[in-house]
Amino acid sequence: MEIEKKDIRSLTKTQLRDFFVANGDKAFRGNQVYEWLWSKASHSFDDMTNVSKETRAMLEKHFVINHIQVDQMQRSEDGTVKNAVRLHDGLVVESVLIPTETRTTACVSSQVGCSLDCNFCATARLKRMRNLEPGEIYDQVVAIDRESRLYYNRPLSNIVFMGMGEPLMNYNNVMKAIDMITSEEGLGMSPKRITVSTSGVSKMIKKMADDEVKFKLAVSLHSAIESTRNHIMPFTKNFPLTELREALQYWYQKTKSKVTYEYVVWKGINDDKASIDALVKFCKYVPCKVNLIEYNPIDDGEFQQASEEAINNYIAALGKNDIVAKVRRSRGKDIDAACGQLANKS
Repeated sequence: MEIEKKDIRSLTKTQLRDFFVANGDKAFRGNQVYEWLWSKASHSFDDMTNVSKETRAMLEKHFVINHIQVDQMQRSEDGTVKNAVRLHDGLVVESVLIPTETRTTACVSSQVGCSLDCNFCATARLKRMRNLEPGEIYDQVVAIDRESRLYYNRPLSNIVFMGMGEPLMNYNNVMKAIDMITSEEGLGMSPKRITVSTSGVSKMIKKMADDEVKFKLAVSLHSAIESTRNHIMPFTKNFPLTELREALQYWYQKTKSKVTYEYVVWKGINDDKASIDALVKFCKYVPCKVNLIEYNPIDDGEFQQASEEAINNYIAALGKNDIVAKVRRSRGKDIDAACGQLANKS
């Protein structure tokens, strides 16, 4: 009877050490294998050259490494790179490398599809098939770091959890992945270079604050008027603005870390004075900055990019109230790699 093989990356270092001791070997073997799995991001037991062939065969018998494979890579004319990433069970997610003059950012996915139903987002049209495992999230970062070194001659500098899925609906796996990305035994990246973006799952924002996370928080807000927000993102009926506000105040009180609001302006939806005034008011509850994001149509009529004038009205009103606001021009539009466009067309 075949043993059901376990993904070896689901074991802690202590569990790996215990496994070797239980199988008549030295505990330090566990340290060696752990290093291959994480710091060296190895996808095969055969790579583990400082471990004997017999030991590698034993690992092969008991375990698998459920790693990702970059199935297809597209490069945009603006230098953005999009990876279609195949998982061990054949499902596919997408991740993106976004270069600027001074940095390269990895935009990674946390779920296959998405648990939520934002009307303007292509990913939301794919139902959530499953959560990604910590190793699968980690692998996306490793792959993009390699591409950054290859194409831009520098290591990856930043990570945003803004790909497919709602990270806070896959909380434990996302936290474990970030632990490994920031650990000296993993990629050793500073948590201050990582941003987790949520659509506003209030109770999980509080949990992050209680867990004393060190990374940054972004919230996809898109409207500070309840009815408009519910229309754009129907699931937010379960997470009203009053709850979100309270969660963000709690977050700031615990972490002293500013919140970034991601905000797309659409024609005829949130490009009026009432919407601007509501955002200005909401921004006063907790220290924050606003990213006004250029919209990338996903082929329907209802959501259309607002006029330049509407964007300028937002900038002026926020500036007058001393709220830092930037317009984020979308990158990778020609390869469907921009915000809200990740939908596995491949």
